[in-house]
Amino acid sequence: MHDRYGSDVLASAATRRPGAPDGSAHHRRRPTSVPRPAEAGLVVEEVTSGWVGAVVRVEKSGGIHLVVLEDRRGRTRSFPLGPGFWVDGKPVELTAPVAPAAPAAPSRTASGSVAVHGQRARVARGSRIWVEGKHDAELVEKVWGDDLRVEGVVVEMLDGVDNLAEALADFGPTPERRVGVLVDHLVRGSKEQRIADAALRTVPNGTVLVLGHPYVDVWQAVKAERLGLASWPTIERGTEWKRGILRELGWPATSTQDVGLAWQRILARVRDYRDLDPALLGRVEELIDFVTS
Repeated sequence: MHDRYGSDVLASAATRRPGAPDGSAHHRRRPTSVPRPAEAGLVVEEVTSGWVGAVVRVEKSGGIHLVVLEDRRGRTRSFPLGPGFWVDGKPVELTAPVAPAAPAAPSRTASGSVAVHGQRARVARGSRIWVEGKHDAELVEKVWGDDLRVEGVVVEMLDGVDNLAEALADFGPTPERRVGVLVDHLVRGSKEQRIADAALRTVPNGTVLVLGHPYVDVWQAVKAERLGLASWPTIERGTEWKRGILRELGWPATSTQDVGLAWQRILARVRDYRDLDPALLGRVEELIDFVTS
C-alpha cells in the first residue's frame, strides 16, 4: 500500500526519499502578526491569559503603553501594547490608535473673502456700520463677522431708521470716524429714502454712506429656496409683515417669541454668502469698504 505521508514526517528535503511528499505540511510556518490599531470597541483576545474584551482605551503607565480591555461582565484588565493578541482568530500586533487629523482651516470666510488665520481681532476703528435691528446685525455677523474682526469694524443697531438724524448728531461723524448705514426697503420714493436724504443733509459730505436693499425686511435677503420655497410670499398692505410671513409658512405666529424662533430657524439655513441675495451682498461689501478706506 502506498504511504502517501512518507516514511518519516520529520525528514528534511535532503534526507527524504525521492518521490515522498514533503513532511513540512505538518509543520506549517506560524502565521505572522499583522499590525492593528487598538481602536475603542475592537474585540481582542490576549493569547497568554485567554482574556477576551473590547478595547476601552490606550494609556501610558510607567513608561509602557497599555491597552485596557473590558470583558462582557464589565471587568477590565491592562496588557502591554504590542504582539500577543488575536482578532477574529488571527494574530495581530496592537498599535496605538492613530489620532484623527485636525480639520484643515477654511481658506475662505463665510463672505467669500480669503481667510486670515492666526491673527488677533484688530482694535476697533472709530468708524461704524449701523443696521436697523437685531436680525440685520445677526445676519451680518454670521456672514461677514470674520472680515469685520480683521478690519476692526463694529456693527451697531439703530432700532429703526426713524431716528437716524438724531443718532448721527450724537455720533458726530468725521472723515476719520465714518458711518455706513444699512437700511431696509430703501427704494425711490419710500419713507426710508426720505429719512436718509434728510439725515445726510445734516452731516459733512463723505462722512456717512446710506445704502439699502429693496426688501421689506432683511429676512427676504435669504434666498427662498433655502427654506424650500419657490419665492417669498407676498403679504398684503396693512398686515404686519413678519407675522404674515409666518402664517403663510404655517409656522407659529402668535407672539414675539414665535417671531424670534422663526428668525433663528431662517438664520440657521444660511451657510455663507451664496445663500443671500446679491442685492444685500453688494451693499454690505460697499459699506465695509467705505468705513475701512
